[in-house]
Amino acid sequence: MEVVWAVGQLGAVWVAVVLGLIVLPSALGVSLGISQAYMWVLVKTLEWATIRLQKGAKKPQPQMPRTPTANGIIERDETPMEKEIALLHRADFEFSHIFYFCRKGFEAIVEDEVTQRFSSEELLSWNLLTRTNVNFHYISLRLTVVWVIGVIVRYCFLLPLRFTLAAIGITSMIVGTTAVGQLPNGSVKNYLSEVVHLTCSRILVRALSGTIHYHNKENRPRKGGICVANHTSPIDAIILTNDGCYAMVGQVHGGLMGIIQRATVKACPHVWFERSEIKDRHLVTKRLREHVADKSKLPILIFPEGTCINNTSVMMFKKGSFEIGGTIYPVAIKYDPQFGDAFWNSSKYNIVSYLLRIMTSWAIVCNVWYLPPMVRKEDEDAVQFANRVRSAIAHQGGLTELPWDGGLKRAKVKDTFKEEQQKNYSKMLVRNGSIG
Repeated sequence: MEVVWAVGQLGAVWVAVVLGLIVLPSALGVSLGISQAYMWVLVKTLEWATIRLQKGAKKPQPQMPRTPTANGIIERDETPMEKEIALLHRADFEFSHIFYFCRKGFEAIVEDEVTQRFSSEELLSWNLLTRTNVNFHYISLRLTVVWVIGVIVRYCFLLPLRFTLAAIGITSMIVGTTAVGQLPNGSVKNYLSEVVHLTCSRILVRALSGTIHYHNKENRPRKGGICVANHTSPIDAIILTNDGCYAMVGQVHGGLMGIIQRATVKACPHVWFERSEIKDRHLVTKRLREHVADKSKLPILIFPEGTCINNTSVMMFKKGSFEIGGTIYPVAIKYDPQFGDAFWNSSKYNIVSYLLRIMTSWAIVCNVWYLPPMVRKEDEDAVQFANRVRSAIAHQGGLTELPWDGGLKRAKVKDTFKEEQQKNYSKMLVRNGSIG
């Protein structure tokens, strides 16, 4: 009986400390400096670990340039294929010329530019989170001790703390939006809805030990517009709603997510679709146009890539979001992988495993840039407009721009596309005198 009482007392103290030092300041939008102190200690620790790695290495390796694709597997030539084949066939045909196509095939198998965007980006130095980095090997006892201490801190202190904050944030979201949803439509309901969404988002960001830097706030999305952003993680929405309210667009889910969706839609005009409706492109477009036409409603938040990409690139934007009309507010999101990997590889990890990885990382640190609003030009179709917005986001976020469809994360390349590439190969061979 005494043990139960002691556990109850300890739990009460724990909740009181969390509410007083984290939840209440988060709700009020103020900081007590705890996060800043934690990040300072964390940065100094990682710097020390990096120095120990460099000093302890038997053969110091030169510093690699910080490029999103640098992983040391293969080195590619940047020369266009047409020019390479033209140079290859200046002389008469030789049997060794086939090795060019063999090399291209091996490159595509080992490290093509598409599938590598669906795996976590490579770190330039060990961040004390895992021992699987290609540049890491045993260095010293002190470094190993620091790693063990880090594991204890992350799993025995940070994980329970973050789980508590997440539970408080989600519960507050469900209860708050349900209560606000009972009010009649009007300015008071809209105001309280925004307060609830902002407050709960701030608590959830603290549950991730989030440090977010927002740039160019004068370009923040406004009501009646469409906010489009590159997509790295499910927490992208939380990162953005921490600084402003949005109307979400997505498919109706079951379980806990379904409870949250049903509660939030009562207080805010989110646009949720049934599984059968999401496939009806005309229905989706109609409902989104009706939302955008009402200038009193919150801006719609859309991730046009349709899947998560690994924080190094921006892939093809689906044109549907750019056929609706209205003003587009581009947003670029770039995470710092040094403190934790925010990318969700949904084909490898389920949502529970992913959240466990996120909540046991050091922190979530990212930059958010609000770009100037963009509108579709008269001589521009939806695809061209989507590409222009994508280019702006990629340039601002320092991301690689790729024309490929993110759907390749789960689907194979279409046979028609393969045939088109085969025709291009044959045309280049004939044009350069290799055939005939």
